[in-house]
Amino acid sequence: MTAAFLVSLGLACFQAEPAPAEIVSVKRVWDKSDYSAFTDLIRHEGRWFMTFREGAGHVSPDGAIRVLSSTDGEEWNSLALITSVEGDLRDPKLSITPFGQLLLAGAIAYPPESKTRHQSLVWVSDDGEEWQGPHRIGDPNYWLWRPAWHKDEGYVVGYSTVEPRDTRLYHGKDGKAEVLAPKLFVEGFPNEAALAWLPDDTALCLLRRDGKDGTNQLGTSKPPYTEWTWKDLGQHLGGPALLRLADGRFVAGGRLHKPNVHTGLCWIDPEAGTMTEFLALPSNGDSSYPGLVEHDGELWVSYYSGHEGKTSIYLARIKLPKKAGD
Repeated sequence: MTAAFLVSLGLACFQAEPAPAEIVSVKRVWDKSDYSAFTDLIRHEGRWFMTFREGAGHVSPDGAIRVLSSTDGEEWNSLALITSVEGDLRDPKLSITPFGQLLLAGAIAYPPESKTRHQSLVWVSDDGEEWQGPHRIGDPNYWLWRPAWHKDEGYVVGYSTVEPRDTRLYHGKDGKAEVLAPKLFVEGFPNEAALAWLPDDTALCLLRRDGKDGTNQLGTSKPPYTEWTWKDLGQHLGGPALLRLADGRFVAGGRLHKPNVHTGLCWIDPEAGTMTEFLALPSNGDSSYPGLVEHDGELWVSYYSGHEGKTSIYLARIKLPKKAGD
């Protein structure tokens, strides 16, 4: 009995499930240092730029920031290695300023005897090779973790690295960062956060929490972004990245813990306040901190993992299922 015949009788027809996400390729991009981790990825003026921290270990006083570039995503060249004699450079993130420059943001972890534990820093560059900086931004001991831009304005969540643990939202232009929401979220141990926007300028904040509760929060806010509403996502995602796709869906990436520790990709439903994993990347244990870019109908993901014996940097290309109804 054909589907057409069933329809003619007014009977319901079962439709096939949408195709799952598909890994097109996974490439190990960098393994030349003892330990490479905490990535980000961006495409600018027809070139790929990738950044990450390298050092002797996950936490070590010699942390440096490496910047790579590629025209095709296959062959990668090192453009810069940024170091500091003052401490451990950590968690670099890339964005593009309203002036068309590359912005590299990170933080320095000072030695234990220092009065200040962390200080957020930024560098700017026209080509990814020569970097101006570092420039201090934000308050001491507030880690301004992943800057994002909306309508030529910069926004970033800073989290306190000392007691009391809280977060605050900064904004600004021209390399400045002023406090916009001084108590963004304060319950538990809130820290790393990623921002994105809906077409109506509603802001989304995917916020990691550690400690006793350890469940991520999804915040929403209308301009001027001083008042926020939060939904508990009920699970933990470390090193979060958040991207609004061209079709309007939101995808997140980071470290998930079930059924084992790995780097995974998730759908974020802002209205329902849910986070649903749809793909696990080749990884385990010490891994995560992805960068997300949509390009030519694919999702490009930088991340790190030690699943092949040495903690290295990887690049995955993902074919996403079409949005329901398309």
